[in-house]
Amino acid sequence: MQVLYPEIKPYREHKVNVDAPHVLHVEECGNPEGIPVLFLHGGPGAGCEPYHRRFFDPQKYRIVLFDQRGCGRSTPHGCLELNTTQHLVADIEAIRTLLQIDDWVLFGGSWGSTLALVYAQTHPERVRGMIVRGIFLSRQKDLDWFYKDGANRIFPDAWTDLIKPVRENMRNDLITAYDKLLHSNNDLQRMSAAKAWSAWEGHCATLRPNTNVLDHFTDTHTAVSLALIEVHYFKHHSFLEENQILRDMDRIKHIPGMIVHGRYDMICPLDNATDLHHEWVNSELQIIRDAGHSAAEAGITDALVRATDEMARKVGESA
Repeated sequence: MQVLYPEIKPYREHKVNVDAPHVLHVEECGNPEGIPVLFLHGGPGAGCEPYHRRFFDPQKYRIVLFDQRGCGRSTPHGCLELNTTQHLVADIEAIRTLLQIDDWVLFGGSWGSTLALVYAQTHPERVRGMIVRGIFLSRQKDLDWFYKDGANRIFPDAWTDLIKPVRENMRNDLITAYDKLLHSNNDLQRMSAAKAWSAWEGHCATLRPNTNVLDHFTDTHTAVSLALIEVHYFKHHSFLEENQILRDMDRIKHIPGMIVHGRYDMICPLDNATDLHHEWVNSELQIIRDAGHSAAEAGITDALVRATDEMARKVGESA
């Protein structure tokens, strides 16, 4: 069983001005001469965590991480202005250009897998390979599963807490209901809604209860940006056309890809991964039999570390 690489600190940090008022936090770790890899965090709105640096061999990889608009250490916190999928794709290109990287490996989980796939489809010539986990295709049925009917039948106790702040006549459209709650004039109502929204995701993220994961989701800083930005994106269907990612897979079918997905993923059901794999002829799919959604689960961590080691061999040989 593979575990994370040892703790590592950045050797360089950047503050990148993009569309005002947004300033992105970007960091580089590992080997400055190594294979460039971009870590794309989930949410949208979750931000990076220190352990995200540790999926990669620091001797082989030049590891680039950034907090997407409005979250983590990027500023302004929770800002929804000029915050769309297309803006994030442009941010990735701005970071690549700033760091003078010709092409790189993409590593993304959950929403990070969505963003990785959309970026690759937009700029296929800039992508050497991809490792994606907990696939989220952002189709209407994927949103309905988690916020209407599906996961609520597996976690009815946590679902009760999610719908508690919502008036009964609005519980058939939680995304719209939470959009109103999160923009309430009542500070206490806004914060309670943010924590309820984020706690739902934290409860469903792992096969076995994990207090560290739940604590991260319900941390005030994370909960505010995660709730605001997720609701903003989801009410706009992630700023994507329905089934856009699968429709456009022919653009990146030649890129080598590794897909890791927990069989018991209750946030992003397994058909997200199998549907993607079916359309991606140059991909490998690994289904983790004893895991849910979170990269912090042992089986997922093991598969991801093995995937980054294997990808280093693949792209190293082709360089």
